[in-house]
Amino acid sequence: MSISRDAATNLISAACQYLDDEDWDAFLNICDPAFRYRITVRSPEIKREMIWFNQDYAGLRDMFSVIPEHLRRLGTLLRHVSIGHIEHQAPDMAQVTSTFQCIHTDLEGRSNLLAVGRYLDDVRATSGGLRLAARNTVLATRDLGVGSHVPI
Repeated sequence: MSISRDAATNLISAACQYLDDEDWDAFLNICDPAFRYRITVRSPEIKREMIWFNQDYAGLRDMFSVIPEHLRRLGTLLRHVSIGHIEHQAPDMAQVTSTFQCIHTDLEGRSNLLAVGRYLDDVRATSGGLRLAARNTVLATRDLGVGSHVPI
């Protein structure tokens, strides 16, 4: 089963929309049960990659369930994604590289750029449709401020 560019684009767009809307169940529903979400950033000071976040499907589900209990940055997030390269790794697997901008709008309506980077998404074709098998959010931004409890 081949993965088309349109289908991969629709999956990545849906994932971003669900995260924007904080519709955690819908986001998890498009993820493979073996899904892993990582956020990484390269540090020029130590000349190494830092892992800021690393959760599997169950860990994400648990984290999503306690988000309302956390003090966090109030307002909304909006992700703007541009799908770039799609590399087919097998008939049922592809890696989709996208660039993104994540904009935070506070309760007074002021919008500021929160983060920029790349999504490296592993996409798997299943009998139930496309699923996210893994996401590595590779940040260019290294200062997110306080209260960033949701995946970028």
